[in-house]
Amino acid sequence: MIGPNASGAPNTGGLLDPVNKAIIEQLQEDGRRTYGAIAEAVGLSEAAIRQRVQKLRDAGIMQIVAVTDPRQVGFRCEAMIGIRTEGDARAVAERLSAVDNIDYVVLCAGSFDILVELVTEDEETLLDLLNGVVRQIPGVRHTETFLYLQLAKQTYAWGTR
Repeated sequence: MIGPNASGAPNTGGLLDPVNKAIIEQLQEDGRRTYGAIAEAVGLSEAAIRQRVQKLRDAGIMQIVAVTDPRQVGFRCEAMIGIRTEGDARAVAERLSAVDNIDYVVLCAGSFDILVELVTEDEETLLDLLNGVVRQIPGVRHTETFLYLQLAKQTYAWGTR
């Protein structure tokens, strides 16, 4: 994983040059875009695009994945859980990150120390996960669950700015 540099910005090892940014933007528009089409758009050979994409993936700068609508693949329950901790919130975040059903863990400032996002088959599984796993982690002091009713927008095309 790429860590931050002295300024706090991610250290990308110089991989985010204008060409790689253009490649990333092409893939954010359509993750199935061919290397040939990307090559044509950015003015490099297909082999150069393939090599650059692999370097970006190896460096952890990007992933190419299929994003599904959880409800259409059998997961009826989506939720965000706000967590207040005592002690080192990083240790709690590490434990939460190891839980299979939890897809997103972020340390934050504000009312909560950590936010987690999860997807489960049903409300009973959510309750089991909340009571049997999340609330049992040492350092978890308080949880507040936000059950998703409807997904209004989901995008991953924020570019590289």
